[in-house]
Amino acid sequence: MGRGHAEESSQGLEQHGIVVGVDGSDQSTCALLWAAREAERRKAPLYVVTAYTVPVFAASSMDAGYATVDDEVIRESAQTVLNDAVTHLEGIAVDVHPRIETGDAAGVLLDLSEEAELMVVGSRGRGGFVGRLLGSVSSALPAHAKCPTAVIPVCTGARLGHPELGRKPGKDKPAAAVEPIVVVGVDGSEQARMASLAAAEEARSRGLSLRVICSVAPFNGSLAWVPAPVDREALHADLAVQLAAGRDWLKSHYPDVDIRVDLMDGPPAEVLIEASATSELLVVGTRGRGGFAGMLMGSTSQGVLHHARGPVLVVPDRPDPRLEDRSSFGPMIAPAR
Repeated sequence: MGRGHAEESSQGLEQHGIVVGVDGSDQSTCALLWAAREAERRKAPLYVVTAYTVPVFAASSMDAGYATVDDEVIRESAQTVLNDAVTHLEGIAVDVHPRIETGDAAGVLLDLSEEAELMVVGSRGRGGFVGRLLGSVSSALPAHAKCPTAVIPVCTGARLGHPELGRKPGKDKPAAAVEPIVVVGVDGSEQARMASLAAAEEARSRGLSLRVICSVAPFNGSLAWVPAPVDREALHADLAVQLAAGRDWLKSHYPDVDIRVDLMDGPPAEVLIEASATSELLVVGTRGRGGFAGMLMGSTSQGVLHHARGPVLVVPDRPDPRLEDRSSFGPMIAPAR
């Protein structure tokens, strides 16, 4: 394992690699371990980053103005967090670049995402660096990062050989057996197609199968505005044709990947969360039609990112020439207007 000296800088990355945010919590340690193994698999450098801001407090006297906390004290604390994080990487063959950054957590990561290959964060933290990412700025990183973002729940520690991470005595359930598959949720949107291409690439590079899921949410009182009863059998039949055409399209770009498609009933977030428990990786897009990817950064995405039981990869929306030949493989849902 190569180690660099921690540096305090707002400079860009030396080369494209994987960036992981740490704050000393079990959640960020789990994200760090996952990121390190991913960096080892990809033969990419790993940037271990912690960030801090110097708080300013209003003084009790009007004449005193404002008082600031000693920057050096906070920086030393950040250095301790960084040093402790690096100790968890013993035995992992990866080129490590520890970094201390100053600034808002979300802003720091968003800036680094301009040059990163992959961003990695824990699903919760101490309320500092990683902790805020799924708090007040939960939509900022996955929705606006320029590269894919992996969100790693603390329960993933058991998969990584560290079941003690996040353990709650007497409350933990045995982890579900993980199948050698990558799962992607689709809804017929261009963003979901981008996610499916990314998922197929992840499956290919890992030597895994790909499972493409489309979920049909139940119709209830919240859909009372629907003017006529929906023929669910006809809807399922139409979606099955769409999914088969989508599978053929993916196969044309990834012929060596074993791809299966599943049409399921149930709320999209619940279906995704359930699938995350037994898959190596769950992949979703940042936007869509209101199904899987469509609610990302909304209620569905927050449910998935907060309650997923395995790693979730959020794929940003970006141009891809492979999308242009999708219509050659059969029916497509008309573009949303």
